[in-house]
Amino acid sequence: MTELTERQKIELEAAAFRRLVEHLRSRSDVQNIDLMNLAGFCRNCLANWYREAAEASRIALGKDESRELIYGEPYAQWQAKHQREASDEQKAAFETSKPSH
Repeated sequence: MTELTERQKIELEAAAFRRLVEHLRSRSDVQNIDLMNLAGFCRNCLANWYREAAEASRIALGKDESRELIYGEPYAQWQAKHQREASDEQKAAFETSKPSH
């Protein structure tokens, strides 16, 4: 395996994260509950992790700000355009596999 410097690791991780965020923005058809049921995290989790990382670095970043960074627009605007009511099956699956974070 190629040995990477710490800076290279950070740069590659940042690039992969940016690509993940862009992918999720382009797949607004994929609902957060689907992500939660299949992967145990969703766009809101990413926004929370982003905000927590900012706080750990003593950078003030609010919940709405972090969500906008992940969604690419204000969360309420994204919800109005893309979020559908979850089906009974989706809700049941979520209750069964609800992550603890």
